[in-house]
Amino acid sequence: MRTTLDRIRHTVMFEIIGLLIVIPLGHLLFSLDTTHMGLVGVISAVVATLWNYLYNLGVDHALLRLRGHVQKTVIMRVFHAICFELGLICVLLPLIALYLSQTLAETAPLVTSLALFYVIYAFVFNWLYDIVFPIPASRRPGASVST
Repeated sequence: MRTTLDRIRHTVMFEIIGLLIVIPLGHLLFSLDTTHMGLVGVISAVVATLWNYLYNLGVDHALLRLRGHVQKTVIMRVFHAICFELGLICVLLPLIALYLSQTLAETAPLVTSLALFYVIYAFVFNWLYDIVFPIPASRRPGASVST
């Protein structure tokens, strides 16, 4: 399993890189002032950061219990990213609509676009993160502990 510090590094990197991509794209695609898009991005990132930590911790514990390890197949990664985004949409849609003084229907294209972007981004980011920062062999289930 990953350590708490590793999970914090993962979450911070994920959100910062995501904001650097989302703010200018949101401004271009939805003609939102960069200040508004920036605030939407930051609010989304804060909510997503909390959800990210809790969701991934829960998934890792479930995988350990059910499979004995936390390694994910490609199909599992797709399902993981989609479920993460669906949970996040339930929270973000009303918050963003309220902030932008829009109806849920008016806000839905923005939130849907954010969700689609983040599904793809989460899949790619998490895959690369696992390659760049693999779980040390000593922290994998079944590894012998040296004393």
